[in-house]
Amino acid sequence: MHELAAFIDHTLLRADATRADIERLCAEAREHQFHSVCIHGSRVVLAKHLLEDSGVQIACVVGFPLGAMDADAKRYETEAAVDAGADEIDMVLNLGAFKDGNHKAVVRDIRDVANAADDRIVKVILETCLLTDAEIVTACKLAMEAQAHFVKTSTGFAKSGATVQHVQLMREAVGQHAGVKASGGIRDEATARAMIAAGATRLGTSASVAIVGGTTGAGAY
Repeated sequence: MHELAAFIDHTLLRADATRADIERLCAEAREHQFHSVCIHGSRVVLAKHLLEDSGVQIACVVGFPLGAMDADAKRYETEAAVDAGADEIDMVLNLGAFKDGNHKAVVRDIRDVANAADDRIVKVILETCLLTDAEIVTACKLAMEAQAHFVKTSTGFAKSGATVQHVQLMREAVGQHAGVKASGGIRDEATARAMIAAGATRLGTSASVAIVGGTTGAGAY
């Protein structure tokens, strides 16, 4: 097994992804032993069936991709994902509330998801391309205050994805208290290794097979 596989959340979050696409994603994850598949909530039951006894985890996005819905909606979405069989939750930060300086609401938003996840890993997507360095540090600290397990760079649906600089900054902000997930635009082995060297402990990518095969993959995520 390629050693990078254990870092990878094999991702398919396109709105037009079909059942056949999810079946292919799960077959690839099983074959290469990626850490997880990262999918939408409506596909969790299918993925759970396809990945039974594989050791591959199921990560489900919540509040994706904008993060701007009511906190109660995110909590319910998390509960539904858990009931369907999700092992991890990748939630999007409420960027509007954060930019307003309403840190209390941001912490509540994350903590509600963490509570609903019932001890499952929760990753908070910051959308770093929309934040200053100082805001990234603050957002990381709020995620830690809310008892999230990871901070994550990007949805893959904004103007840009992960950068080495932002991964380094996030690692410095959380220290060894949390994981850092680099996602968005990671399409080749060299980039994947650079993100890990910068402090990433997980990679989100749709180019997973290309990465472990030493080639370059296409796709936005």
